Amino acid sequence: QFVPRIDGDRLIGRGAYDMKAALAAMMIATSDLAAAPPPGVQVDLVIVPDEERAQPGANATEMLVDRGLRADLVVCGEPTDMQVGVQAKGVMILTVGVEGRATHGSTPWLGDNAILRALEVYRRLESLPFTRASTPLFPRPSVNLARISGGDAVNKVPDICHMDVDVRYLPGQDPEEILRQAREMGAASIEVSIARPPADTDPEHPLVMALVECASRHHASSASVGRDGSSDGVSFIEAGVPAVEFGPLGAGHHGPDEFVDIPSLLSYRRALVDFAECAGGLAPVIAAGRDEGARA
Repeated sequence: QFVPRIDGDRLIGRGAYDMKAALAAMMIATSDLAAAPPPGVQVDLVIVPDEERAQPGANATEMLVDRGLRADLVVCGEPTDMQVGVQAKGVMILTVGVEGRATHGSTPWLGDNAILRALEVYRRLESLPFTRASTPLFPRPSVNLARISGGDAVNKVPDICHMDVDVRYLPGQDPEEILRQAREMGAASIEVSIARPPADTDPEHPLVMALVECASRHHASSASVGRDGSSDGVSFIEAGVPAVEFGPLGAGHHGPDEFVDIPSLLSYRRALVDFAECAGGLAPVIAAGRDEGARA
């Protein structure tokens, strides 16, 4: 899965769809624009590592924003199937501790199995009231039991179990209320190990509408959509800079058969170039009295 291969119109390999192929297309599009710069627009290509490390100080985009990087619109090349992602779920990773009572493994009825209790806690968590919310762009939040560990001997009833639960909540939901609900489930401890807010950019922003229009020239069903994964654009959004996700066609990211559709890379490249050219014409609207043109 780590050795790329081509099968028909598919480039198969880990990272092809998420998001190395989009990065390559962005580099070519930037080269196209450097060869024939559109008037009134400045295009910056920003390539960063550690996008999926959500710990404070570990995210390169967050660091660049903290150092003053700004734009009129940020386009993250995440896998979106030529849709424009204007919203993305927030992230709350919960580390849940559940206690039981140890006893010999041959007499489990004399103890209280912490692993089994943890599974009961998880079932209650995934049916809490916050999980039934919906928005026009999302049918529901998501809850995933990502990791579980417990027990220290095969002949013993485990008396402690820890779970890492990946909660992805919707724009408009209150993370403190989600945490309050979670802490009423009966676990011994619940701590937030990783947190990142949702992304939410106005789909009526002139540059966002221009990107959707340019994408539609090359992919008939392009529209503003919600994205299930977290967005690296959050750091920009928190600094007042609108950010969206936009990437080529494909499927299977984070899996052994991940692929990107090769013809869509050309469409994606052309859509980016078209968008940069359109953005220059929107400079008076975006700049709102500033001397410089739009910056994407």
